[in-house]
Amino acid sequence: MNYQYLIIGGGMTAAAAVDGIREVDATGSIGVISAEEDAPYNRPPLSKGLWKGEPLDGIWRKPKGKEPEMHLGRVIKQIVPKEKRVLDEQGNSFHYEKLLLATGGTPRRLPFDDDEVIYYRTLADYRHLRALSEKCERFAVIGGGFIGSEIAAALAMNGKKVTLIFPGQEIGERLFPSDLARYVSGIYRQKGVELVPREKVIGSEARGKERVLKLRSGKTTVVDAVVAGIGIEPKIELASSIGLATENGIVVDEFLRTNEPDIYAAGDVAAFHNPALGRRLRVEHEDNANSMGKMAGRNMAGMTERYDHLPFFYSDMFELGYEAVGEVDSRLETFADWKRPNEEGVVYYLKEGRVRGVLLWNVWGQVDAARALIAEHETFTPQDLKGRIAG
Repeated sequence: MNYQYLIIGGGMTAAAAVDGIREVDATGSIGVISAEEDAPYNRPPLSKGLWKGEPLDGIWRKPKGKEPEMHLGRVIKQIVPKEKRVLDEQGNSFHYEKLLLATGGTPRRLPFDDDEVIYYRTLADYRHLRALSEKCERFAVIGGGFIGSEIAAALAMNGKKVTLIFPGQEIGERLFPSDLARYVSGIYRQKGVELVPREKVIGSEARGKERVLKLRSGKTTVVDAVVAGIGIEPKIELASSIGLATENGIVVDEFLRTNEPDIYAAGDVAAFHNPALGRRLRVEHEDNANSMGKMAGRNMAGMTERYDHLPFFYSDMFELGYEAVGEVDSRLETFADWKRPNEEGVVYYLKEGRVRGVLLWNVWGQVDAARALIAEHETFTPQDLKGRIAG
């Protein structure tokens, strides 16, 4: 099979890349090869809206213009750059003129084997967990970060008994200042979630229909089902196998090209330089997938546009919500400009007086203002920042 544009990966980045190509080239042939059995869909609803009653039909990504040819349930095993072709696990060969690696990431796994643990990432995982939620009552969620906190909230809002196990002191403590992290943990407890901080799960075994989790402290927790959200590792194996530069992801230049002619990378897997922060980033969130994928597609189709975008990310946890831009890292100096302490306000993250990140806590419509502030490259005192971004 021959394509002008071939995309390995079938997620949001791939869908955005198809639209980007079509903005420049309305008729060029596009092939999309995905390991998933499902066509491209929006990923955030899997841990957000679908648990609040939003329809499943609303998640699908419908391409603009002439549709690509989809090859679902296929795994690419080899890239042969000199011949501009790739081979899947069945020995099928696909030729390309331009290739995009939008391979995303693989969920990190616990240090033991248990096929019943759901490493939450895909629509298939959502279907599995939703089916379990209709017949099970007790769930363990492992991980107190982005995915773990959202899934714990989703299950609790659907009337399930949830135990959230994580190695830190508070939920989201890598992102939030300590007082805000304590507040968030308090909200989860109020909502009935049992928090088990400063713990790690080191083993699991079946006991009838129950699962017994063994904790590092020697304690055990008995549940009906287990979900893990402990981050992902970028899928760089294909890139590494052909000598592409990697550094916590596939290294791309400002036009999203790798060091191999006619091969691009975008989305969760791509490590790109951001001018506003002056450093290389790899971002695992929706805004980056959509904006980076689209630009990769446009550039594959002949444009030469720089990817200078500073992505944002967002989360919903019960009635709490936030948008965040830049380096939102609690190890940095922070200044919180609250309208109502821990309920509504802006948290600034600073290094040597420069704003490196902004957390908009229950404050909306200010992402562009946050981006502009980070890009200023000026030094600020906390007093300078008071009221700088209005809610």
